[in-house]
Amino acid sequence: MNHKELTGEIARRLGYSDKDAAQLIGSMIAIMGEQLQEGKSLSFTDFGTFKVEKKLEHITVNPLTKQRFLVPPQLILTFKPADALKGMSENTISAHE
Repeated sequence: MNHKELTGEIARRLGYSDKDAAQLIGSMIAIMGEQLQEGKSLSFTDFGTFKVEKKLEHITVNPLTKQRFLVPPQLILTFKPADALKGMSENTISAHE
């Protein structure tokens, strides 16, 4: 599902226009981005948790040149799915096998 399809589905389910649904999604994404930039986590019941974590500096090797170099610390976005979401995906996978 892409942004346009999600917008259409939200509009259909809530009785919104496509424009209002797109505005709702845009506002939601903006709020989520602001919270993550402030270092806060986002937790959604039965869906999962988004969190910004600091990855420590480490040494890695270029596989082509075998040269070692230091990767500086960086912030990464992580997502941990809730058990309910994991269960949904497992049921979907087993249904298609």
